[in-house]
Amino acid sequence: MSSLSSVWYTRCPAPTPLSIAHQLGWIDRRFQSSGIAVHSIRDSKDPVVRQSHFTHALDYSFRQGGNIPPIWARSGGRETRVVGITTTDEFQAIIALPSSGIRNGADLKGRRIGVPRRPDEKIVDFQRATALKGIVSALSLEGLTHADIDLVYLDSSEATLIERGNAAFLGLKRRYPYGDELLALARGEIDAFFVKGAEGIVLANQISATVVSEFGFHPDARIRINNGTPRPLTVDARFLDEHLDLVTDLVETIGEVATWAEVNPAKAVGFIANEIGVGEDAIWAANGPDVYRHLALSLEADQIAAFDHFKNFLVEWDFIPADFNVSAWIDHRPLEAANRRLAA
Repeated sequence: MSSLSSVWYTRCPAPTPLSIAHQLGWIDRRFQSSGIAVHSIRDSKDPVVRQSHFTHALDYSFRQGGNIPPIWARSGGRETRVVGITTTDEFQAIIALPSSGIRNGADLKGRRIGVPRRPDEKIVDFQRATALKGIVSALSLEGLTHADIDLVYLDSSEATLIERGNAAFLGLKRRYPYGDELLALARGEIDAFFVKGAEGIVLANQISATVVSEFGFHPDARIRINNGTPRPLTVDARFLDEHLDLVTDLVETIGEVATWAEVNPAKAVGFIANEIGVGEDAIWAANGPDVYRHLALSLEADQIAAFDHFKNFLVEWDFIPADFNVSAWIDHRPLEAANRRLAA
């Protein structure tokens, strides 16, 4: 076993227990008690380090957020493991302008639906994959397929690489999504597009959009599964193999957020809003009144099955380079050990 002086972490701007544990200071304290420094991938000035947010290339790193990048990295051969999953449902919808005449999902037949695309992207184009999955889900509820509509790809040269403090963000933490789609809608180039989460619901509100189809809380997991549902906690295999005890510490620490949030719902929502960069009302609206009750780490069979379903979608649409066994990607040991500690 090698000695370890530092670890790397990253999280997406989304409702995750890792984000809350970080904001509470729990992650730093837990590792510092073992003499280990914790470094943020997203805050690094090195673009190669920042890219690991998507590629999971750094050894001794952990990540929680959207599932497309870690699925893509695993498909490409990066040895990582899923050690926990959080399922926090969120607003997902196809929206249009009232003037379009589109009132429901059936009205999408023959219409133009915008899809963001980054043709020069060297990593997985997760925004395109997210939009396409939402569109396919919405159409399936009406017995339609993508062949029944006109997919309009909206190409952008802006990289998805996270850059903190970029002057183009006008003082904000990051670029918010759906800019290309909104411009195309305003220019009359498309009739509708997909949005999700707190940013999506704020945008729909801002333009008085018609919510053509909403399915983020649909009872069928195959409909609502997307980049943000569910969100895996992943670690690189070297970290897990050499320091199972530290990974168990990590899982235990993040796992304690669910209990804390039950007692502190308003604070939990405040932390989520701060992470995403929206008002707290947008979190309540997008994730529902029980959002603070859906921050647990688990590895349930239905969560794993949902992952497998979404992985198959990414294979079918050529977003990932190769198929792989999702069940073999899961490592139950840290969560089981953490649960034993908590029970004791």
